[in-house]
Amino acid sequence: MKWNLRWVAARRDIWRPTQLQAAFAEVGFTPSLSKVAALWSNKPITVRLDDLDMICTALDCTVADLMEAEPVALVDGGRETERRAAASGEAGSSGPIRPIPKPGSGGRRRSMPPN
Repeated sequence: MKWNLRWVAARRDIWRPTQLQAAFAEVGFTPSLSKVAALWSNKPITVRLDDLDMICTALDCTVADLMEAEPVALVDGGRETERRAAASGEAGSSGPIRPIPKPGSGGRRRSMPPN
């Protein structure tokens, strides 16, 4: 995933973490300056859904504006293939898009979850 917080903030003329923290405070979201700076400078590994909702409210954007799917290189039988994360609602010609299970220990694959 690509983290576009700086781009979304720039559309609101926010250029520094302190300005972003002030925008968060306007909607009642009060993370520490160090947390805001970490969101600003790095792609977060995890973001709480409540926090994500408050970020979107403060910046008047959607989750799709903040996060963008990027191609992921997978190794398939010795050759690399490129896959793109599915956008919501898209389905391929062979039916709905489903996750591909990774091989587990011992070479067995897990079964797919029920629909």
